[in-house]
Amino acid sequence: MLSFTEAIHDGWGQVFRVDRLVHYEKTEHQELVVFDNASFGRVLALDGIVQLTERDHHVYHEMIAHVPILAHGAVREVLVIGGGDGGVLREALRHEDVRVTLVEIDARVIETARTHLPFVSAGAFDHPLAEIVVGDGLAYVRDTDRRYDVIVVDSTDPVGPAAALFGEGFYRDCARCLVPGGVLVTQAGVPFFQGDQVAAAQALLGSLFEHATLYLASVPTYTGGPIALGFASNADLVPGDVRTIASRARATGLATRYWAPDVHVGAFALPPEVRRLVGAGRAWAETDDQQ
Repeated sequence: MLSFTEAIHDGWGQVFRVDRLVHYEKTEHQELVVFDNASFGRVLALDGIVQLTERDHHVYHEMIAHVPILAHGAVREVLVIGGGDGGVLREALRHEDVRVTLVEIDARVIETARTHLPFVSAGAFDHPLAEIVVGDGLAYVRDTDRRYDVIVVDSTDPVGPAAALFGEGFYRDCARCLVPGGVLVTQAGVPFFQGDQVAAAQALLGSLFEHATLYLASVPTYTGGPIALGFASNADLVPGDVRTIASRARATGLATRYWAPDVHVGAFALPPEVRRLVGAGRAWAETDDQQ
């Protein structure tokens, strides 16, 4: 019996039974595996780390896309760095008249997602408002003259081709690429196991933006507890009012499986141990009775 072991955290991991190996290759950038599992359906892994499963990918994709777009409230241009599976692209394009540019370094991730994971993108790669760029996201934000309302950094963990997407130069270039009041959202890691990484990233975002915090989402196959998503802007958009967020969602006709207006607002309510990773000096993220 084949199995797939993910050991991203020191001393602890998870094992999937591989009911069918769908695809395996070593691309120019990374090891890519697609397999079927009885509990989670089709699974995509890169360099030994699970990126998504058929059963729970919607949680991550809905939360990393809809939260910044609806917090902003008037988005027209979205940039996605990474995200070659097409999930964030699909969710962002559900908002009317929003143009999305996706920059993915590994063309084989896109091609494999089209062939073996079509349920993730649901045709989004061919949407008339989608622009797909195969290239280095680091170079793209460094060199582009375009400006965006929302930038989503849908990266893998800071190893391999994604390592540069956690550095100061990259975040500084992202800040430059945002319009005034724009929002940057990043995959920040699992606070329980990656607290130092999360804290370092938040300190960096806090040095570049007037407001920087985290929000949480529970994705069963992201091991070690809720995943943290970094949220940074020079506008005070957090946590938002449930009624306002709901009104914006209704205007788009948005139907979701995990994201909801109250989930959106509640995701910014951080446990004290996670709030400490954000750091002091963010008055809108902490109240006196929580300190």
